[in-house]
Amino acid sequence: MDTITAKLFTHLEKSVITAFGEDGKVLLQQGVEKFGYKDAEEIALQATKDGEIHRLYSYIPRNHQAEKKYGDLTIYALMAKLFAQISKAVVDQFGDKGKDAIREGVRTFGEERGLGIAQRARVNGEKNTRENYLTNYDMGRSELFTYTTEYKEGEIEQNFTVCPFGQQWADDEMHEYGILYCEMIDPAVARGYNPEFKVEHDKYVLKDGHCHFRFKLEDNKYND
Repeated sequence: MDTITAKLFTHLEKSVITAFGEDGKVLLQQGVEKFGYKDAEEIALQATKDGEIHRLYSYIPRNHQAEKKYGDLTIYALMAKLFAQISKAVVDQFGDKGKDAIREGVRTFGEERGLGIAQRARVNGEKNTRENYLTNYDMGRSELFTYTTEYKEGEIEQNFTVCPFGQQWADDEMHEYGILYCEMIDPAVARGYNPEFKVEHDKYVLKDGHCHFRFKLEDNKYND
């Protein structure tokens, strides 16, 4: 999860700087500082050890002397908090254009993850079919998630009643910023896995109290 968190930041940075240049860099710095340099540094360190090349270190001073703020939080909660602080800094400054930049960062992040899932399936001798999507997924579903999964003709239906990301954003009253992630991530990951994969996400934890998905992919739609 540290690698995924650092990867998310890297994609957000690229999108924000593409949209807003040096002003974007200043806002990214503000977001990381608000989140906490020590906590960000620990994520960056573990991600680097795990082989992830990322941009998080560029926003963490070498001699910051900051103390750890979130010792009792899971990495899921930390990822949610970091995303919210980055998004808040950008959106509060640039409004709808800021939201679009954040969404674009989540989109490219998700598609890269989806490609990685497809490659994992291939390494396992499997095609990027509907059935092989969740079994090769790159984010562990710990006990912090409560959900059901049903495999139906032509689709997978999932319903999440507990999500640590959504819960953290709700606890922090960061609904406006967290929803930018929720709106984009699952369709983007699925599209990266297989361009023919379509996702209907019609209910959100942050809006409706639960997330409802329909992942649709025909049986014959896969890469040879």
